[in-house]
Amino acid sequence: MKNYDLIVIGTGSGMNYVNAIIDEKQEIKIAVVDKDEPGGICLTRGCIPSKLLLYPAELIRELERAPLFGIELEIKSVDFRMIMERMRKKIREDIEMIKEGLTESPDIDYYPKTAEFVAPYTLKVGEETIYSEMIFLCTGSKPAIPPVKGLEEAGYLTSDSVLELTECPKSLLILGGSYIGAEYGHFFSAMGAEVTIIGRNPNFLPQEEPEVSELARIKMSGYMKILTNHEAVEVVKETSGQKTVIAKDRASGEEIKVTADEILVATGRAPNTDILHPEKAGIKTDKHGWISVNEYLETSCPNVWAFGDANGKYLLKHVGNYESGVVFQNAILKAKVKADYHAVPHAVFSYPEVASVGMGEQEAIDTYGRDGVQIGFHLFEDTAKGTAMEARDYFVKVILDGYGEKILGAHIIGPQASVLLHQIIPLMYTESRSPNPIIHGMDIHPALSEVISRAFYTRMSPKHYHHILKHLGLEG
Repeated sequence: MKNYDLIVIGTGSGMNYVNAIIDEKQEIKIAVVDKDEPGGICLTRGCIPSKLLLYPAELIRELERAPLFGIELEIKSVDFRMIMERMRKKIREDIEMIKEGLTESPDIDYYPKTAEFVAPYTLKVGEETIYSEMIFLCTGSKPAIPPVKGLEEAGYLTSDSVLELTECPKSLLILGGSYIGAEYGHFFSAMGAEVTIIGRNPNFLPQEEPEVSELARIKMSGYMKILTNHEAVEVVKETSGQKTVIAKDRASGEEIKVTADEILVATGRAPNTDILHPEKAGIKTDKHGWISVNEYLETSCPNVWAFGDANGKYLLKHVGNYESGVVFQNAILKAKVKADYHAVPHAVFSYPEVASVGMGEQEAIDTYGRDGVQIGFHLFEDTAKGTAMEARDYFVKVILDGYGEKILGAHIIGPQASVLLHQIIPLMYTESRSPNPIIHGMDIHPALSEVISRAFYTRMSPKHYHHILKHLGLEG
């Protein structure tokens, strides 16, 4: 059995502070274990490869808007194979660089193998057994596959295997109407595929504010078919090789059939703890299998820490990066830092983009009462830059306390939403969370950022806000 000062399982966010740990603790020996290619899910089959694909799709959508500005263009062809190979080449280069760093470091033993606990602080890695009284679990997650009759027999793609395609399917059916489904629906439809999304939730992008979800559904229905509140009940493989999904309307019970060349399953993520066997180390998991942690990100086994997707709190790379810093402070520097999730941002890189941070309206009302909440709102098209861009119907929604002194949340749908949100995120990490720097600061005119400041200027009660939504056709 080999003894180590630290074992890190996972080469994503788990590696963020390894060099800092080596600098802090001289003569330290670290084991790094990962059954997959090094770099973590984000690099190898998540956010990085998908964004390398989504940018060409965004270019296509932008070029399609050229006639709005008196410009006639023709997209002669889209080289799907080249787009996919460009993505894979860039990912391979990063993977090889990380692998080289892991294998050449004198302070690290790299195990490209599966790890499983056999006892507290003890892991079997391949044919070897390793031990450490400090362990970081950053084990990531995997695609969750729903138990739909005939799905396994028919065959399907996931967000992992879709990256291996060399030809664009003529038609694609996506099971799942959340972030992954929306982004890949955008990509494949821009590549020329006929896309249908089937989501079991009544709302498309159900984690977003209802009016954001509705506008996203309306806009994205312009280039793909979106079915909400439908449950896939069976998949049949046709003699032609195509696949037919039978889906049931969850309200009426009526069944529909959708046939496509390929099925992409995008119904969420699942933990990897079935491989790790944390129970053998006295590490508790929740009912779904995610590793349970306290507010310091320590598991039920002292000095074993879980962060990133492993703990199931927020399956976002930037949250894993943040949590890695919390673990570094607590495990290595012996601080007592609590993980703070009051302002976790996210974005959906669809077309249009969607971005959000902090509380939604209903959560704010539940916390502060209806009279304790103000809503700020502004349309992109009511700014000079938004008018120039023909950015119709898109908006910014901000949520403040009843006195307008504290930012509780923000929600954006429209061009550059993921960038615009960053005017607000830093303020939510100040002690006061005051909107005053935005309200009293200067915007470059005419820049798109004006839509943010104007949303803070025009504040109203939730009742008045919903009256506006009805007028805009975003609320029944």
